[in-house]
Amino acid sequence: MAKAYLTSAVQQAFYEEMKRDASVVVFGEDVKVSPYGYLRGLYEEFGSERVRNTPISENTLAGAAVGAAVCGLRPVVDLMTGNFLYTGMDQIANQAAKLCYMTGGQLNIPVVFIVVMGGGSNIAAQHSDSPHPVFMNLGGLKVVVPTTPADAKGLVKSAVRDDDPVMLLIPSACLGSKGEVPEGQDFTIPFGVADVKREGGDVTIVGIGSMLKQALLAAETLAEEDISAEVIDPRTLNPLDSKCILDSVAKTGRLVVVDESRRLCSAASEIAAVVSEEAFDDLKAPVRRVTVPNVPMPFSPPLEKFVRPGADEIVSAAKWVAAY
Repeated sequence: MAKAYLTSAVQQAFYEEMKRDASVVVFGEDVKVSPYGYLRGLYEEFGSERVRNTPISENTLAGAAVGAAVCGLRPVVDLMTGNFLYTGMDQIANQAAKLCYMTGGQLNIPVVFIVVMGGGSNIAAQHSDSPHPVFMNLGGLKVVVPTTPADAKGLVKSAVRDDDPVMLLIPSACLGSKGEVPEGQDFTIPFGVADVKREGGDVTIVGIGSMLKQALLAAETLAEEDISAEVIDPRTLNPLDSKCILDSVAKTGRLVVVDESRRLCSAASEIAAVVSEEAFDDLKAPVRRVTVPNVPMPFSPPLEKFVRPGADEIVSAAKWVAAY
C-alpha cells in the first residue's frame, strides 16, 4: 500500500493495464498533456501507436472508439469534461450502448469513455454538469463513479477489462483526494458492489460522487448530536448495489440520498424509488433527496456554492428523518 492522489491512482491503473494488454489504446483530446493528470506519461511510455491526440470532435471520437472495439481493440477515450459527452451522444447512445444487444451478443464493445464531471471549480454551466443519470438511463452502458484513490484504481482496471462499454465519470471535487492505494496489477473492484464508508444505526446516507465527502462530514456533525449515520458510496450506478442500500435501510429505517445531479430524474430519484418500492415496511420516515436544483450550474462562486449540496443540507435532511 502506498499513498497517492486519485489522479495518480487512475494513471497507475491505465499504465498497468496497457502493460498487461497490448490491445488497450488511448486517444482523445490533449491526451499527451493530460490536463487532469490521469493519462500523464502514457504517451512517453507507449508511443503514438497506442496513445494519440485527436481533433476536438467528440462524436467522431466516440464512433472511432466503437469501431476500434468491434475490431478487437480496447480503446480508452478521454473526452475531458462531462458536458462534452453530449456532443458525442449519437455514437454513445445509438451505437456503443446498443450494438451488443442489436447483434444478439455477436459484438462486444469494450470501450471506456472517461471524463471529469461536476462543480466545485467555477467553470460554468457548460463544463460543470454531473450527467450520470443520462447514461444510467441508456440501458447498455455501465456507469462508474470513483471517489477515493483506491476505488479509482480498482474500478478503472475493471472498466478496461470489461467487455461492455463503460462510462467512467470522475468527480472534479475528488481529483485532489489522497489515500492508500493497493499495489499490483491484480487489484480490481467488481462492478455492482457498494462500499459502506461509515457504519451507523440511525440513518442511512448514500453519497454519490463528490457528495460522499460531504456525507462523511455531515455524519461527524450528526454524531455530536447522538445521531448515528451509516454512509454508503455506491461506486457504480449501473449496475447499482441495491442490496447494500436496502440492507442498511432495514437497519436504520431512514434514508437520505445526496446527488450532485439535478433533482429531476436524478440518481437520487432512482435510489429513492428502489427503497420506496422494496423496503417500504422498513422505513420509519419518508426518503429525503439532497440534490442540485433544476438549474444550470452557475459560474459565480457564491451561486455555485449555493446550488451544490453541502454538509449542512445533509445534516438538516438527516435530522428531519431522524425526528420522524
